[in-house]
Amino acid sequence: MMNLSYDAPSPLEYFAALVEQDSEFALFESAVCLAQDEYPDLSVQTVLSDVDQLQARLGRRTAADAPPVQKLRTLNQFFFQELGFAGNVNNYYDPDNSFIHILLHTRRGIPITLALLWMELAQGLGLSVRGIGFPGHFLVKVNLPMGQVVIDPMDGKSLSREALSERLEPYRKRSGLVDEIETPLGLYLQTAQPRDIIARMLHNLKEIHKSRSDWERLLAVQERLVVLMPETWSEYRDRGLAHAQLGHTEQALADLECYLVHAEESLNLDAIVDWVDALRRS
Repeated sequence: MMNLSYDAPSPLEYFAALVEQDSEFALFESAVCLAQDEYPDLSVQTVLSDVDQLQARLGRRTAADAPPVQKLRTLNQFFFQELGFAGNVNNYYDPDNSFIHILLHTRRGIPITLALLWMELAQGLGLSVRGIGFPGHFLVKVNLPMGQVVIDPMDGKSLSREALSERLEPYRKRSGLVDEIETPLGLYLQTAQPRDIIARMLHNLKEIHKSRSDWERLLAVQERLVVLMPETWSEYRDRGLAHAQLGHTEQALADLECYLVHAEESLNLDAIVDWVDALRRS
């Protein structure tokens, strides 16, 4: 009898399958599996099962036909008060804040991970919720019969238009937009698409690893970004630079040359050409 063996997909192959199609994008599962680079023994299915158990506990607290406002209040009481989820303000730039399974254990995270878990539970209650890629601080919005409510996933509090405008002001100043025609607030409150949410999570990790010159971890993040956004050529550039820092000359050349072929005019083209020349000489 013939023995058949099947190799399990690598973490990157698993991730690629989850994010391949926008129409079937597995947002929460994709977010959970980002931790597999740092925690290779992580069972994504165990994490999903743990969340299902939280969902079951929450479901017992409210009737299926309860008004949406009541469901929202019950969710916030359960999530922020009973379970004690909150922002990790004392160690905000710890990479573990980006990992859902760590969040479930410590009950501390950053806005985007808190938001993803909160939204997963909210959707289980039948609430209409979406993420908002607000500058500097990921938010969520809930559609209720009386209108849309914007919520801070760090504490569950709803935010007024005035509070949102105030939060936007530092971003406007940093971006030099203070003297420009004011962009309507609504443009900053548009729904973030699943692919953009995962990209934001990866870019958070990217900035942390880059600031620490942790090229191995940065390379792992770049591998996922290239899979997630295969036509964003700057991600090939950054993967190539990580390869170069690690002494992977062939891989670095392949990525940097790919970037030079596809990238339109940019400020760093000359610098990348210099990198390529140096790598070829080496």
